[in-house]
Amino acid sequence: MVDSEQIMYRSCREALFVVEISEYDELMIPREKSAAVWRALEEAFGTRSIEDIRSITRGLSSDLVLRIVVRGSPYLLRIMTRMNERNDPPRVFACMKLAAEAGLAPRVLYSNEAEGVAITDWIETVPFPTAQALVYLPATLRGIHLLPPFPKTFNYVTAHKFFIWRLRTASLLREAEIKEVFRGYERICAAYPRLDADLVSCHLNLKPENILFEGRRVWLIDWIAAFLNDRYFDLAIVANLVVANEADERTYLAVYFGQPPYEYQRAHVSGDAHVVRRSLPAAWFGGQTASKRRESALVPRFSRADLGG
Repeated sequence: MVDSEQIMYRSCREALFVVEISEYDELMIPREKSAAVWRALEEAFGTRSIEDIRSITRGLSSDLVLRIVVRGSPYLLRIMTRMNERNDPPRVFACMKLAAEAGLAPRVLYSNEAEGVAITDWIETVPFPTAQALVYLPATLRGIHLLPPFPKTFNYVTAHKFFIWRLRTASLLREAEIKEVFRGYERICAAYPRLDADLVSCHLNLKPENILFEGRRVWLIDWIAAFLNDRYFDLAIVANLVVANEADERTYLAVYFGQPPYEYQRAHVSGDAHVVRRSLPAAWFGGQTASKRRESALVPRFSRADLGG
């Protein structure tokens, strides 16, 4: 058991975890965050004692994510190690709490935006069959998009344009090739619909590890990319995971819109899904190959070749 008696002080103001169990020897709370973690534990549970602790940090996130066990129950402890305009705790925690209150994210037991520390319920997951995901996920997206507006706006179209124009100046292609590509790109930008009605609260980081299925419902985690944005980007990201054919697409969009989709809606999702495929890295559930996606867990249907990799 890890408790306040096991703190080793390097100075009167700095403390870190000392974990007695050998397999946890290298797992420590950052010194600058240890006091904030103790405060979180005391406020959430009335104790500093942790019976088990293990790191589950994955991907490129700078956050430290830990599974902790307190009083016999597991919880998720998230510690933001970088706090800036992009990793903005007031925005991230506000979006997370709005989603939790709507039953779309795990219950929040504690959050402190000034210190970048949060504790939420731990969700035990089970395999997510694609047939269920095709119905559950668009319903979940609809719930997110109906939330009160998130604190800030981030327009992926505008951001995408910025990065594209930086590419133009990188001299990676011959000038003639660059001009041909950018003439087509400018036509797309001119035609791309930007409707105020489509500007909604979005998650925008719907990779498989942020989608938790516990057998009856979907929970979304990691709200660091959540902004007010175009609904079709969330729809396109998830479509790349679950839509394998035209029938899937119609089912997926009918659940989301509550009626059979218009051709405009289908075209919008298909177009954005193509952009997403080209601009986001491949994401996989449990290391499964695409050939097994129909057998058990939800995985993207697009191969690395489709992603240009």
